[in-house]
Amino acid sequence: MNSNPHKTAGHRRRTRVLAASLALTATTLGVVGCDRAAAGTLEGSHLQLPVSGGTAVVDTDSLAVTAHTSGGRQLVLSDGAAGGLGKPGPVTQTADGARWSYPDKGLQVTARSERGRLRIKLRSDRDGSVNWPVTGTDRAASAVQVPRGEGLDIPVRDAFWNAAPEKGGLAGSTVDMGEALSLPLWGYSMGGAGGGSGVSYLTPTDLGTSLRFASAGGRLRTTAQHAFDAGEGTRDYDVSFSLTDGNPVAPAADYRSYLSQHGQLGSLRKKIRQNPANGKLLGAFHAYVWGDARTAAGVDKLKKLGVDRMWLGYDAGPDPMNAQAVRAAKKAGYLVGPYDTFANGQDPKTADSPTSAWPGRVFPDFCVRKADGTPETGFGNRGCYLSSRAFENAEPTKHYLADRTRAMVANGADSYFLDVDATGELFRDHGKGHEMTKAGDRANRLARMRRLSQHLVLGSEAAQSWANKVLAYDHGSGTPVDDGLWKLERDKKTWGGYYPEKAPGAFFKPVRLPRRMATAMYDPRYRAPLYETALHGSLVNVERWELSYEKLPAQKTTRALLAMLYNTPLNYALDGPAIAKNGPELAALQKYFSPLHRAAGTEQLTSFRWLTGDRTVQRTVFGNGKLTVTANFGTKAVGGLPGGCVDAELAGDAQPRRLCPAQLNG
Repeated sequence: MNSNPHKTAGHRRRTRVLAASLALTATTLGVVGCDRAAAGTLEGSHLQLPVSGGTAVVDTDSLAVTAHTSGGRQLVLSDGAAGGLGKPGPVTQTADGARWSYPDKGLQVTARSERGRLRIKLRSDRDGSVNWPVTGTDRAASAVQVPRGEGLDIPVRDAFWNAAPEKGGLAGSTVDMGEALSLPLWGYSMGGAGGGSGVSYLTPTDLGTSLRFASAGGRLRTTAQHAFDAGEGTRDYDVSFSLTDGNPVAPAADYRSYLSQHGQLGSLRKKIRQNPANGKLLGAFHAYVWGDARTAAGVDKLKKLGVDRMWLGYDAGPDPMNAQAVRAAKKAGYLVGPYDTFANGQDPKTADSPTSAWPGRVFPDFCVRKADGTPETGFGNRGCYLSSRAFENAEPTKHYLADRTRAMVANGADSYFLDVDATGELFRDHGKGHEMTKAGDRANRLARMRRLSQHLVLGSEAAQSWANKVLAYDHGSGTPVDDGLWKLERDKKTWGGYYPEKAPGAFFKPVRLPRRMATAMYDPRYRAPLYETALHGSLVNVERWELSYEKLPAQKTTRALLAMLYNTPLNYALDGPAIAKNGPELAALQKYFSPLHRAAGTEQLTSFRWLTGDRTVQRTVFGNGKLTVTANFGTKAVGGLPGGCVDAELAGDAQPRRLCPAQLNG
């Protein structure tokens, strides 16, 4: 593994399914999408367009957007563009909206109703930027949804999040939509939980787009900025607005609907049909194995503990799992996969990892080059980042990637973990003969991951939504990483280093997170399953690979409850002693999880809600009732469910299945 990790929920309970947000799948396809009334009306500078749940009004003078909901509310969806746009040109109505320009900024604008959404596209004839939409300014705005990792729902007046980033908050920070967020969206709820109104913002043109957080009067506001750059191919900017029911996962439900409508939503069921080995992910926990855990005997110990499904991965060091161990794992019903990366190149004579040593002149000829010709420095300031375009150019004749993969799975491994390929860390390459934009880099990575996924159960690091069709799993998008984590991980004395070789401290040394980081990453009051709402049933989402279940002892109960509530696996680091010490607890947790994930791992998350005002009791539903999970993150029993426990009900269960993780902790 790369040694500098990238920043890169006794009786049947009836649960209402989200009224507007998750019904979007139906309404956006029918109510407005094919309606000829979608043309809208123009009154002065106000363009009115029908959307699901009401009417959107665009001020063509400023790009301010308001909405009248069918429930009689008026909402501010965006203030006018910050800094102004200059005098607009004449407005021309079209069949489904209107178009106009801002000559001073070189912008052409189209606004229209599309499948129940308001879609506004800006095209620039010059390099520059626009600060828009300007969101969270409605006085009724009560919470903002941010897809950091699995997802956050943040009350706009919350003092913690209104603080500066160095104190754990967001105020004053800017995040790259294409790199730092797991989904290209954000949203607001208006009037609090149950308030019944909200808005979703989708930015499919995430490259070149960032989101800036500011605290105004003690309230979090957000402004998007898009950089129009001909060299990067980002002269187009596309934003879709949807009215929602205000549920915290509504923006992600809107995005799932959008992906489905545009043929961009993957299906785990389909992936299993195409490669049945993908089915072994259902019910499996994930673990990186070291020392004796890599052997056939180590695998047998897990099996004898009653663990019926596992994904086992190993690093690219000198002692991989051998063919005998792989056979034992497959016999046990487990998946086995090596760690690899196609992103780092070093001088083969001095490379500190086999994955960084390439044949011929891959290094330095394939290095990503900056505009001044210097190479883009690689992981941990070692070597360089390698150009995906250079590899794609060479692959038909040189087969560097195919040969590498073939060698890595010669032991019979049926899975593969390809580090960083699906993350948002993309490069513009100026290298002669392999020039590419970030969009080109993304396309190249998708192409090679698609090839791998035809034969192997493919995973990558924190997976951006654009990779959901080619990946079966990811290690990272489950974690809402606080930026302070990277500094903490570089503190080897506290975090642990990459030794001893058979049980590196970085994986095995327990760590207590600073309070602000624990709050930012794991306080359940701020968590919302945005990623699962968008992509559950498409791929299996796991926490970051260096944050094993035992690494953060103070968060164990919370993380176990979140995993069961979200129907996502726990991940581990295992060596021989860890199996002996923690194996029985792992087996008990996996025994509880396995039937739930086998039943619902291919299903959509159809409902999320809080059952208490303090947000400590939360409920999810998968597959319209196939699985219902209720988690109590508090200390007091609520409705018969003790604090620190979770109840899960599969359709047909006579009574809930209960798990109290802390009781298993030996």
